[in-house]
Amino acid sequence: MTREHLRPVLQPSYTFDWIIGSDEAGAAHRLAQETSWALLDRVRGGADPEVVERVVGLASGDGLHDIAELWAGQTAHSLAGVLWRLYLLRRVADADPDGAADQFRRGVSAAATIDPVVAGASEPVTSRAIIELCDTILRGVFTGDLGAALERAASYCRVMALGAADLADNRDAHDDELAASLTTRALRYSTLGQEIHAGARRWRDGTLA
Repeated sequence: MTREHLRPVLQPSYTFDWIIGSDEAGAAHRLAQETSWALLDRVRGGADPEVVERVVGLASGDGLHDIAELWAGQTAHSLAGVLWRLYLLRRVADADPDGAADQFRRGVSAAATIDPVVAGASEPVTSRAIIELCDTILRGVFTGDLGAALERAASYCRVMALGAADLADNRDAHDDELAASLTTRALRYSTLGQEIHAGARRWRDGTLA
C-alpha cells in the first residue's frame, strides 16, 4: 500500500494527563494513520542511524508539538496511538528525571514480577538511566522488533505505576492532596501499560491500525 506523507497543522501538548480528541474523528484518524505509518516505514526502511536519532529526539524537542494533537487523540488500536504513548513516556521522564528515577527504583522494590528485568534500566537507576531507557525503547521501535519494544515499554509503565503507588502510600499521612495525585498517576501508568501491551499484541497479529 502506498502511503502519502502528510503534515497536519497542530497545537502543542505538554502534560501527561491531557490526551485530547478531535471534532473531526474520521479525518483526524486518517491523517494519524498516514503520518505514523509513513514515519515508521521511512525510518525502518532507511535504517540511517542519524535519522533514527532525530526521530527519537522528537520527544525532547519542539518536533513533538507538530504531531501531539493528532496522535494524542488516537487509541492503542492504532500505530499513531501507540507511538504517541511512547513519546509521552519519554517527555514525562524528561520533565522530571530525578522523580522518574526515584519512582522507578521504588517500583522495582515493590515488584513481584519480571517487569523490572524486561524494562531493563541500567544500574544504578539514575535520572540519566531512565532517559536512556526511554530512548532505547523508542530506538527499538524504529530499528528492531516493534512488539518487543512495546512489551518493554509496558513493563516500564507497570514498574512506574508501582513506584507511584508506593509514593502515594508514603505521603498519605502527610499530604492528602499529593497522595491523591500520585494515586492518579499510578492508575494512568497502569492504564498506559495495558494499552501498550495491547498494542504489542495487535502488531504481532497484524491488526494494529
